[in-house]
Amino acid sequence: MTIALYRPVGTIDPATLIPAEVMERLSSRIVKDQPDIDHATARPIVGQAAAFLAASGRRPGSELAPSKLVDIGWHTFILYTVDYAFFCEQVAGRFIHHVPTDDGDQAPGDGAAARERTLTAITEAGYAIDHDLWSEATKMGECSQCHAGCTDSPNSGKKK
Repeated sequence: MTIALYRPVGTIDPATLIPAEVMERLSSRIVKDQPDIDHATARPIVGQAAAFLAASGRRPGSELAPSKLVDIGWHTFILYTVDYAFFCEQVAGRFIHHVPTDDGDQAPGDGAAARERTLTAITEAGYAIDHDLWSEATKMGECSQCHAGCTDSPNSGKKK
């Protein structure tokens, strides 16, 4: 008899990384702030933001980037600093800084490469991907609220 002691890749629902009351708070805030997003869509956005952050925590310096929709979840999570800091410490072992890119910092075609790096990192971390929230139509690293691209901090707070 053989017993497999491994987890199939991409099987964990990333929403399980966030306590239910925090998930509800973040989802409700997205619905309130984003009139085109309903609660049924907001929850997966928060879950995919959690997966993105968990993958980022495992791969510091990889310049992973969220899709435009997932970035809404990240921005919303950051607003709740106590919950966000606790999540980062528990899941990544460190605070994950939000680093917007300035105009001209991202070369043409970087979006596709960032998307591939990010989805690979999330899958390798074992989290399920909601492909509807990562479609190429949602653009990678195009930050929805600061009007610039966003990535995890490759320098963990180092000043340039």
